[in-house]
Amino acid sequence: MVALQKFKNLKAVFQYYLSSPITHENVEKQLKLMYKTKLKPLEEHYQFHDFHSTRLDDADFDAKPMILLMGQYSTGKTTFIRYLLGNDFPGLRIGPEPTTDKFTVVMNRDERQRDIIPGNALVMDPKLPFKPLSRFGNTFLNRFQGSCLDSPVLRNISIVDTPGVLSGEKQRVDRGYDFAGVTEWFAERVDRIILLFDAHKLDISDEFRRSLEALRGHDDKIRIILNKADMVNHQELMRVYGGLMWSLGKVFNSPEMSQVYIGSFWDRPLRYDINRRLFEDEKNDLFRDLLSLPKNAAMRKVNDLYKRARLAKVHAYIIAALQTNYPRFFGKESKKVELIKNLGAIYEKIQREHQDLPPGDFPELKRMQEILIHKDFSKFQNLNPKMLEAVDKMLSDDIAKLMAVIPAGDEANTEEDKMKGGAFDSVADNSTPFGHGRGEGADAGSGESEWIISREKEKYDKIFNSLGPVDGKVSGSAAKSEMLKSKLPNSALTKIWLLSDIDKDGMLDSDEFALAMHLIGIKLDGHDIPEELPSHLVPPSKRDICDPAFLEPETNFK
Repeated sequence: MVALQKFKNLKAVFQYYLSSPITHENVEKQLKLMYKTKLKPLEEHYQFHDFHSTRLDDADFDAKPMILLMGQYSTGKTTFIRYLLGNDFPGLRIGPEPTTDKFTVVMNRDERQRDIIPGNALVMDPKLPFKPLSRFGNTFLNRFQGSCLDSPVLRNISIVDTPGVLSGEKQRVDRGYDFAGVTEWFAERVDRIILLFDAHKLDISDEFRRSLEALRGHDDKIRIILNKADMVNHQELMRVYGGLMWSLGKVFNSPEMSQVYIGSFWDRPLRYDINRRLFEDEKNDLFRDLLSLPKNAAMRKVNDLYKRARLAKVHAYIIAALQTNYPRFFGKESKKVELIKNLGAIYEKIQREHQDLPPGDFPELKRMQEILIHKDFSKFQNLNPKMLEAVDKMLSDDIAKLMAVIPAGDEANTEEDKMKGGAFDSVADNSTPFGHGRGEGADAGSGESEWIISREKEKYDKIFNSLGPVDGKVSGSAAKSEMLKSKLPNSALTKIWLLSDIDKDGMLDSDEFALAMHLIGIKLDGHDIPEELPSHLVPPSKRDICDPAFLEPETNFK
């Protein structure tokens, strides 16, 4: 009686939300109530969570968009995250050998959070969507952690770094947990899956193949990066690209592949500069795709719930069919073996009787058979028309209403949804000719009375004068042609330009140009470009305008 009253109260709240004005914020609240009142009862009645996916909690609906990075060791996954953020993150380790041995969720820091959060603490936090991962055991939780830092990029998304996938059967056994199972769990919940490949090693190991197979059904989320592409010349790059597509075609067994982005996602000088324009175009296309994640988060959650409901509905028909044909008293074990063996015929019968259930909605036959071997068929339930009717109504009416009100395009792109910071600033920034902090290098000269750049000013002035200055300044295009000789990627040159163009007029005078050349030298020496220009690097002629209240950069310079 108490359970019935609780259900009625929940249904009343659900009706309240449907009748109230729908906003971008309460779309998620309505999704929660749809799931709890209509889909979750069906899932529990037919043991859906034991076969397919764990139950959803409020945190799953409230979570920020997530990006999952996968690849074999030393393909640049961790470096890619650092490139996106523009900063190191706690626990970062980069090297040519396998260095990442954990699933690491890189997320924005809460006031109460530490730099590193152990896996057991992550799955216990009710505000985070990781509680179901506890079923993979302590061996996995010891290889799971959160990395927290205050980053403008992470205010809208979280990024999941994964262990580098190794080759050979021994590596899979030594992990001590179901690597492919964990991968599949994340694949169901993330908004993007980025597969990284090294241009120098395109082989796909046994474990990586199993992991890729676990991604089937999530093809719309997958993006592929051919990384470190500047390490091969133009002709070799064409061959490498063809080899990658051939290898992926064998794994995914599909005539059509996901979008492949070619580039080198780090801020080091390009070894082969001939493909610079291609790399920048590819990077911009990828980043625009990632920039769309926050504004499309609500749509993605609706889409995932819709797919889940269709699978749950088919699952209910399968379980009910097995229960109907299962004997009550004698010959249970032999009948169970027969039903599992003939599961394909049961699929076909259900499709004939219910033609609104397309074959693509049915779970993979072999996997379903493997799970059924360990199940007690006597606990399966008969078909419940009322539950199925509730799910049908949710699919045909309730979700359709939500789809009609979810903002699309520019309407969804509010200030809160816009990703800023890190490498994303260089995508939409047209205030530099490249648009389309720390370290010894930036600190050199600190505390000295002399402007350190003046020691090389004569050399820089000769280059400056060769660019044909007008009224003591060179245009953005002229400065760009010289700065490109460094072979640094445009993201690094954009940061250098923003620091050097102190008066924000889209041109450089001799002092600003010398500063730009000095910052390029810092980067080429292996140091980081400072986030803000240190006071000792400010040209003496510009110190009167370097004030916190100085004008914002103009955005009309092309």
